[in-house]
Amino acid sequence: MSLLQALNWRYAVREFNNTRIPETLINTLLEATRLSPSSYGLQPYRLALVRPDSLRARLLTHSYGQEKVLRSSHLVVLAAETDIGDHTVERYVEALCESRQLTRADIAGYVDHMKSALAAKTQAQRQQWACEQAYIALGNLLTSAALLGIDACPMTGFDAAGYDRELDFAPLGLHTVAIVALGERSPEDHSATQAKVRRPRESFVLEY
Repeated sequence: MSLLQALNWRYAVREFNNTRIPETLINTLLEATRLSPSSYGLQPYRLALVRPDSLRARLLTHSYGQEKVLRSSHLVVLAAETDIGDHTVERYVEALCESRQLTRADIAGYVDHMKSALAAKTQAQRQQWACEQAYIALGNLLTSAALLGIDACPMTGFDAAGYDRELDFAPLGLHTVAIVALGERSPEDHSATQAKVRRPRESFVLEY
């Protein structure tokens, strides 16, 4: 499918069938999401791919009855880091120097800039910033899934604290931001045939 065909084809799936998405496609989707842009390239979030039905059944109890959490091929959880600071920058700097054959002296000013930008934020603002970066990845995940022909349903209606407990996120310094059920739409899901409703271009795009 072309990009626009894929985006018109995709919708928030209400009911999945029992088809398992091949792991090769899932791995491609995860890699596409890993390549998502983020502020300064710092990627202050992680992805969790949840496979076991037993764990997904426990997560369902924190999902306000959304059966898609359990009855889909795969479940992806996007989690923002809760501890943001100089170490976040240092992790990136180490990878940057290694991948581009740079020394710290080469990028000293840039490193100071990144650290100062984060230091200027409150803890709450840093946490919000991390969530915003995770949402950029979420958008990329959904577009990439559509281009790969993988059906998806993003969800933010769940008990994040419950997810954090079930996935033991606290020791990892993570907090659940969004979840995405992946699979193949059921022929019984009538939402698939409904017209997509979006604002028309003339009232959506401001042109100067």
